Amino acid sequence: MPPRNHKNWIKKPNVEYISSKIYSDWDLYSQELETIFSKVWVPVCHESELIVDNWYRSSTIAHTPVAVIKNKHGINVYKNTGLHGVSGPISEVVGDKLHSEVGYGGMVWTTLNDNPDQSLKEWLNGAFDCIIDAIDTEPLEVFHYHKAVINTNYKLWHDTNSEFYHDFMHYFNRVSGFNDEYFARKNIPFDNGHVNVSSFTVNYEEYDGFEDRGELSFPNLPPNQWYMVDLFPGYNFNLRGSAYRSDSVTPLGPNKVLIEFRGYGLKKDMPEERQTRIKHHNSIWGPFGRNLHEDLIGVAGQGTTMREGTEPRNILHGRHENSTIHDEVGMRHYYAEWSKWMGLEASSPKSLAA
Repeated sequence: MPPRNHKNWIKKPNVEYISSKIYSDWDLYSQELETIFSKVWVPVCHESELIVDNWYRSSTIAHTPVAVIKNKHGINVYKNTGLHGVSGPISEVVGDKLHSEVGYGGMVWTTLNDNPDQSLKEWLNGAFDCIIDAIDTEPLEVFHYHKAVINTNYKLWHDTNSEFYHDFMHYFNRVSGFNDEYFARKNIPFDNGHVNVSSFTVNYEEYDGFEDRGELSFPNLPPNQWYMVDLFPGYNFNLRGSAYRSDSVTPLGPNKVLIEFRGYGLKKDMPEERQTRIKHHNSIWGPFGRNLHEDLIGVAGQGTTMREGTEPRNILHGRHENSTIHDEVGMRHYYAEWSKWMGLEASSPKSLAA
């Protein structure tokens, strides 16, 4: 194949693709907040973070402050007009009550939409079915929380959870997981832009210093399995046998995102079990674990190459491999949903045509 020149690189591809401009344009970002994040169901926290009655946990959706409050009426979500800080006892009157539900492993979900078209169950549309027996059989609680503010577009965090080429970047994954089961995993699309990724057996003991994790598997989960649920527009749930993690994105600009990471155990864990579960979680997904910081470095680099002022390019989503792990069906599915909500094509955003 002859070398490609500039005209070749910007030429319209003959496979599925998107424009890099959707990661950097301020007008598109504002439209995303209004037409997507203000309308969809969002997981804002976990019920275990509300430690006593008359306690709150704050968050932000589409630049709108919200507060999750636990009191004698249960757990509800409100627009936050007076509470300050991340969490604490209720001391001020809050704003309008929002639609909310608690479910799917004890997550608190809400929407800014005054008249949501779908219930939470309808919105998720079965995407959690692959792990629901593992996360709903016993009450869960958060044992780990940290956050990262990254100079990148929130969609790039989705992308790194959807495409699996970057697994080659993770030495741990190459050693413990690159087997026939791994490459046969399926990307399974659901309505509303969601995808789950089928499981395979992780050989943890292949990595020096790690141990088999089968004894602490979540309920109804075969030993050492790994499932992933990826929700539109940017919420991810990973179940690695003995450890469960969620990621929630809060866009702060077209090239800045807050990502909140939570690790979960069973509420009934004995002290030794909990310590082992924390070790298993943090060794891979903690701030100094084997994998997570590598993902963050990757999306920060992508953000640098796609921010405003960089040369636009076409990003290919044309790999078809029978929906197995390196098939880009998850990416195509996500950006088809994005295009539907935005009323424009991710490959050629109309607002940028001028």
